[in-house]
Amino acid sequence: MGSLRKLPKAEIISKIAFENPWWKTGRIDDYFYAMKKRLYFDLFSPLVYEKSVKRAVVLMGPRRVGKTVLLFHLIQDLIDHGVSPKSICYLSIENPIYNGLSLEGLLHYFLEITEQGISEDLYLIFDEIQYLRDWEIHLKTLVDSYHKIKFIVSGSAAAALKLKSTESGAGRFTDFMLPPLTFHEYIDLKGLSELIFMGKKEWNGQSKNYFQTTNIHELNEHFVSYINFGGYPELSLSKEMQSDPGRYIKNDIIDKVLLRDLPSLYGIKDVQELNSLFTTIAYNSGNEFSYEELAVSSGVAKNTIKRYLEYLEAAFLIKVVNKIDQSAKKFKRATNFKIYLTNPSLRGALFSPIGKEEDFMGNMVETAIFSQWGHNTGFIPYYARWNKGEVDIVGLSSTRQKPIWAVEIKWSNRAAKNLTLLANLTSFCKKNNLDSTLVTTLNMEETKLNDGITYHFTPSALYCYTVGRNAVDAKLALPMGIPH
Repeated sequence: MGSLRKLPKAEIISKIAFENPWWKTGRIDDYFYAMKKRLYFDLFSPLVYEKSVKRAVVLMGPRRVGKTVLLFHLIQDLIDHGVSPKSICYLSIENPIYNGLSLEGLLHYFLEITEQGISEDLYLIFDEIQYLRDWEIHLKTLVDSYHKIKFIVSGSAAAALKLKSTESGAGRFTDFMLPPLTFHEYIDLKGLSELIFMGKKEWNGQSKNYFQTTNIHELNEHFVSYINFGGYPELSLSKEMQSDPGRYIKNDIIDKVLLRDLPSLYGIKDVQELNSLFTTIAYNSGNEFSYEELAVSSGVAKNTIKRYLEYLEAAFLIKVVNKIDQSAKKFKRATNFKIYLTNPSLRGALFSPIGKEEDFMGNMVETAIFSQWGHNTGFIPYYARWNKGEVDIVGLSSTRQKPIWAVEIKWSNRAAKNLTLLANLTSFCKKNNLDSTLVTTLNMEETKLNDGITYHFTPSALYCYTVGRNAVDAKLALPMGIPH
């Protein structure tokens, strides 16, 4: 028998050159060049330009939210700011041709091809880093050894990335989380910003920026489209993909995350169990669950479910929201909880897009709004549930654990026309001394005062836009609008 052949060096060099066309052309591929930047770009790029701190930047996030596109936009931005195109190297670690090569080995190939020494200012980007075993040890060594080089890595198996980054990269890595698109970003990407304008509104005795629309009916059409397709930049911009979202999204999410990434990270033996549980949750996003109900409906043992929920949450696929009672007390043992998809478009991709008149649309509106809250760093929303009632979203004071606001999500105008339909919300506000509250509607905008409580009614689409925009604006340190 002949010995196994090794990949010729010439093939590896050829692949690296192919992945970096700007070495010859001076700019990135037209496909990426034509795409509009995500608003998160302005949050991400300063971390790369920061050279005084010797740290690698770790870009994390779920699959299909645009991490690779963000990296290509970064490359173009570096070139536009005078960095030599040959000083920037991009490598997709997912490519089998790099299998068995170390990060340092790839660095030396890059230097050899471009005929550079390590004394110069260089940028080295490793995409899909999770495919390299012990990547965090390799990366830490590079950061310690090559002070002139800025290392940027990305990965989708975010749970493990975060864990390993925290454990091994203390003082060496800066983590950056790229979430699914906010509704605000969706409107921006689609070039629809003329639909929104800024007004002022009295809120808890203060005048705040408040977003309004020139055409609520048109905005609602885009909101439904956002719920079905908008969490993913590529899907939101492509009519072809929208005709068959399952083909483009489902396969990537299910095959790569549930059947490959999570099982390999956590040693899950029965991938069908995980798939069954996730499918049950996705179909019922926004409902209240218990471990017992999930065990019965998915056929997975209760203790296994607890673990799987942690994995799915760490992979940024779901968000578990905990319950408080009418007096805002937390439950010591959380047996009931709500689960939301972190990206409403996942449900449409797994099953089928949902129409604005369908019964489950209310749940998906809630899911979309909760997904915006996921962009608010450090904020944890709750829901209230007691014997006779429920309130959809409650914000607790971080110091006193008392409710500071409450919001009820509706996809109709009925409550705005008949306040008795808000008996639960009214009762909660009185119990917790809240003198104002917010209720979303289908398309009505008004304020009503009744029995000492001010009810602010605003369309769900505008509220969703406001929460998402405030989250990004706050990170960019711009003036914020309504705080919830």
